[in-house]
Amino acid sequence: MSEQRSSIHGQWSSRFVFILAAVGSAVGLGNIWKFPYITGENGGGAFVIIYLCCIAAIGAPIMIAEILLGRRGRQSPINTMRALVKDEGAHPAWSLLGWGGVITGFLILSYYSVIAGWALAYVFQTAVGSFTGANAQQVVGLFQGFLASPGTLLVWHTLFMVMTMVVVARGVRGGLEKAVTLLMPALFLLLLILVAYSMSLGAFGKGLDFLFSPDFGKVFFHCELDAAGAEVCRFSGEPILVALGHAFFTLSLGMGAIMVYGSYMPGNASIARATLVIVIADTAVALLAGMAIFPIVFANGLQPAAGPGLIFQTLPIAFGAMPFGQLFGTLFFVLLVFAAWSSAISIIEPAVAWLVENHGMKRVPAAAFVGALAWFLGLGTLLSFNLLSGEEFQLFGKTIFDLVDYLTANILLPLGGFFIALFAGWIMSRASTRDELQMGESIAYRGWRFLVRYVSPALVVVVFLHAIGVI
Repeated sequence: MSEQRSSIHGQWSSRFVFILAAVGSAVGLGNIWKFPYITGENGGGAFVIIYLCCIAAIGAPIMIAEILLGRRGRQSPINTMRALVKDEGAHPAWSLLGWGGVITGFLILSYYSVIAGWALAYVFQTAVGSFTGANAQQVVGLFQGFLASPGTLLVWHTLFMVMTMVVVARGVRGGLEKAVTLLMPALFLLLLILVAYSMSLGAFGKGLDFLFSPDFGKVFFHCELDAAGAEVCRFSGEPILVALGHAFFTLSLGMGAIMVYGSYMPGNASIARATLVIVIADTAVALLAGMAIFPIVFANGLQPAAGPGLIFQTLPIAFGAMPFGQLFGTLFFVLLVFAAWSSAISIIEPAVAWLVENHGMKRVPAAAFVGALAWFLGLGTLLSFNLLSGEEFQLFGKTIFDLVDYLTANILLPLGGFFIALFAGWIMSRASTRDELQMGESIAYRGWRFLVRYVSPALVVVVFLHAIGVI
């Protein structure tokens, strides 16, 4: 059992704190930035229903598996996999699963810090009234000018990375736990305030209707006018694939973060129950973000399918035009920063934990070392939007940011989740997983085992093939 090992980094003080930490890891830019715009692009309510089904079939089973591995090993992902490979008599190559998670998280952190720096900058831009009364052309011009300035991006990238390093350097109880117990309640409070504000705008009903009223015709059929002006509709499975992919990525699976957080989980806490709460909370944040954003979009005559520019180009137009927009726009970007910060500290933790375990480093220099390396690598992403954006600096038609994003999101993360499911479902003995999950031979245990052995890996393969353009 997990009690046979103990983490040298300490443990969360309670199951509730672990849940807050895991929710903090899962809730990030994907919930507040990506989920609203992909919902807008894929038909609203029907897409939400498909997404929730995908969470149940792919996200929750693999999250249970990753927490299980972490608590069983009680170390950084690299050392956890080494220990479990030895315990289960598995081939040594399975140890690479730990390395893959840490490297993936490190790469993600390098560009995540740059994008989070945008949100941090927009807190101050909104607070000083930069968007007040601005039209669409002015808001877009401000954003493009912001991206074109390497020096400005460097300041915000550096500040966000320092914020992340400071928390992680203070350890599990003194840093991570204190941060999540402050950030997560504040995040939910800010979301509720923004939802309440959206209710006062007069378009709240339209926003709810868009978000929760399913129209499967919009999801499964793409319609356009032909040369003669007649409407032609064709079947499209694209929204299902998008929902599958986001259900996997939104829970921070496959990058070592959930595994290392699981290693700090109390041994008497139920992994399955904790996962259920985490999944519900993560989904609730995404839906609340939609409830806050879409009424603002509709009240100002904007388009819900605005794509990635919804947060940094479309919403500032709305905040600049609406009553008290300066205040609530500032609160919105503070919310975005909190979500990004809570995720970033979980992403950096696996590498820091490994340095402490294997090289005898104290947490302060370990956090500074990993953070500095990720900061340096992030310069490639930062310059991808300006000095290195030209075709002569691109590879396969992609900038440095595009390449790192593609490698992590489309290849490394799906592979990590796939092999986590295979290891927990096929390599670990039934006795080991049953012992750690503390569920006996219940229907719930057999259901999880079936999903993690057959359904989840198959769906991750579909996500992977879609991501690389095969389907």
